[in-house]
Amino acid sequence: MSPASPPLIPNFSSLAPAYDVLLCDVWGVIHNGLAASPHACDALMRMRARGGVVILVTNAPRPSEIVARQLERLHVPRETYDAIVSSGDVTRGVIVERRGQTLYHLGPERDRSIFKGLDVHFAPPETADYVVCSGLEDDEVETPDDYRARLEAMLARKLFMVCGNPDVVVERGSTLVYCAGAIADLYATMGGEVLYAGKPYRPIYDRALAKAESAAGRKIALSRVLAVGDSVRTDLKGARTVGVDFLFVTSGIHAEELGSRERPDSAALTATFTAAGGIPKAVMRELRW
Repeated sequence: MSPASPPLIPNFSSLAPAYDVLLCDVWGVIHNGLAASPHACDALMRMRARGGVVILVTNAPRPSEIVARQLERLHVPRETYDAIVSSGDVTRGVIVERRGQTLYHLGPERDRSIFKGLDVHFAPPETADYVVCSGLEDDEVETPDDYRARLEAMLARKLFMVCGNPDVVVERGSTLVYCAGAIADLYATMGGEVLYAGKPYRPIYDRALAKAESAAGRKIALSRVLAVGDSVRTDLKGARTVGVDFLFVTSGIHAEELGSRERPDSAALTATFTAAGGIPKAVMRELRW
């Protein structure tokens, strides 16, 4: 690896003593949508056992309690984390601020939990006051371009969009599927106004750090916080935004472009980080103690 590249480390235990808090990504680190990573769960439990705080920070467009139920179904032990903060939580905050306005939900039916318990008035895009985008309606077959005509109609009305999941793609098993971020990015390039509710933007990190300090019972210096994730676009950029160190996991969404899951290519890593404008503290194939 070139001198400019971060070290590829085999074990997280070598880094752990330098940090009191982990802000850990979920999809791509703890599970791949179908199965949990036992090594990642073990590493996070060990971090907590030595007194560390683990806050899961996810771009899932659902409330954190729904994310917790999904983790339970995937057999992620509850002892893995102290708390969860989701982009769905941030999105709900925006909806509360816009109380009294009508909204158009662009996304699958399974994401409707984001509105549960809120005083929400739905409307079609022709009359709604704003849009909440949580994803593609059928992410197994559709692409963002399938929504271009609908986005053009929304743009004609200058509709404001809240993106409930800034991820562009995510792994489902070994397949990459598009997320709400891909639609929001297209809308933004067309000239639409978009608020991204999750990573890499600051509001979700402010919530996560507040939960970390609540769990620790004290103020936490940013120098003692480490973000962990598999995306340079959301996780690496988000860590830079908030001013904390970052551990990059290569076996997630960037695995194929980095050469392979087992042996990431050092030149590809350097190119990826250079393009992203930031260098992680360290790199691991997967989170493992």
